[in-house]
This record gives sequence, C-alpha cells and structure tokens, in this order.
Amino acid sequence: MKIGLIAGEGSLPEEFLKSAQKKNIQVVIFGIKGITDPSLGNYGKLVWVDFGKLQQLIDSLKKEKIQDLIMLGKIEHKTLLESISEFDQRALMFLSKLQDKRAVPILEGLIKEFEAEGFRFIDPMPFLEDILVKEGVLTKHKPDKKQLKDANFGLKIAKSIAELDIGQTVVVKDQIVIAVEAIEGTDRCILRGGSLGGEGTVVCKVARRNQDMRYDVPVIGIQTLKSMVEAKAKVLAVEAEKTYLIDKENFIKFADKNGITVIGIKLDESISKGN
Repeated sequence: MKIGLIAGEGSLPEEFLKSAQKKNIQVVIFGIKGITDPSLGNYGKLVWVDFGKLQQLIDSLKKEKIQDLIMLGKIEHKTLLESISEFDQRALMFLSKLQDKRAVPILEGLIKEFEAEGFRFIDPMPFLEDILVKEGVLTKHKPDKKQLKDANFGLKIAKSIAELDIGQTVVVKDQIVIAVEAIEGTDRCILRGGSLGGEGTVVCKVARRNQDMRYDVPVIGIQTLKSMVEAKAKVLAVEAEKTYLIDKENFIKFADKNGITVIGIKLDESISKGN
C-alpha cells in the first residue's frame, strides 16, 4: 500500500508519518512551499509543490502513481485570500465554481476535485487513534464547579459556531462569551479572549457535528497552552474522541507546570444536535 500525504503546517503530519512508519506503509509526502516543514523528508520521499498550483499537485500525484490520499496539517484560511493572485488556472477555476468559500465547502470541494481525477481520500483515524483526547481530566489540576459550568456552556456555544463553519473555538468566562474564533485562528482567539476577559477565562474547542475525520479535525498542542499562559486562561475544555493532542507527555507537563486544567468532555446527543 502506498499513500500520498498532502502536508500542511504543524505537527499532525509528522504524527501520521510516525504511525505509518511503524505499520510499514510507504508514504510519499507532498509539501507546500513555505508551509510544510522540510524535516518531514526524514520519513519518506518529499515532493514540493507551490501553494495555489492545483494542476501541479495533481500532476505530481499522478507521476508518483498515488491513488490513496490523506490531507493533514494546517493551512490558514487567510493564506488562501492573500495568495489568490499566484494561483494557477486550475485553482482559479475551482474557486470560481464555489458558491461558499468557508473552510468546509473549500475542503469538500477539493476532495471532489481530486476524486474526479481518480484519487481517493481515506480516513487517517486508524493511524492517529492514539492521539485522540479521551474523556476526563488530563492534568493534575481539576476544574472547580464554576469552571466546569463554563466549560459545558462554552462547548455548547462552540458547537453552534462550528456548525456555521466560522471557527471551532470560543473563550468564555462566567457563562459570557468573550471571544469567538474566526479567520484569525485559535491562538489569536485565545489571546483576544484574555485581553477582553482578563484572568481565568475558559477555552473551549470542538469538532463540527458529524465531523468528517478526513479533514480539519481540531488539534491542540503546547502552542495552545502557551497562548493560554499569555492570556492567563485557566481551563482548556475540548471535545473528547474528536480532538487530536500532539506530544501528550510534554503537553501535560507544561499544563501542570503552568496551573492549567485540561479536560476532555464527550458531548451528549442534545449538545451535538444543538438543543
């Protein structure tokens, strides 16, 4: 079996590559210039493509005789808006067909575009199950009743925001929504929440309802905690079984050292349906 990995930034592509290596699965990595970490080449053949050059990527995949594809790692939505002038004709035609240019329609449209060329996007979950956040408190610090109330409140709000494809993170305090993630990303949302809400905010991050685990699954890591330290946020609540945690051991050590509570909450059906 040979898999093509379209790799964005962040540590998630490397987590996948480590797992694939253990399973003796060959992976050809397709890196995006200026975005993908060059060190991923340590795990296999790394083929570079230019951002926005869709035909170049398709041609490279065919040249490597790839059929099965996985897409992991972050590509900021704002990068798309800032780089349209550099897009090739294939990418411009693809964008022109989209009625909605939010994250999900773009990603779903890309999958259909590749499928029309004979490629197949597969679920990376079998390779990443070990890094899914489980239900319960991950840290030595446990949430008090007030924080837990904020966490459940924030997760419900975040679920509604995610359903609208605005973002997946909200910052709350005293059951007041302080900040909502949009195009700026999670870290800046956390910092904005701290500047507006002061010390003791609760950061809540969720997956979309009926999350397609092939793309844009929420991820947390040490950078998330660093932003929380700067914002003086005290609790990170995430949706259990639907959120990836990068470098768990060091993540928990950092959280404990900085007095941050991290909890995975499995959302019940009423929250998942927005009731």
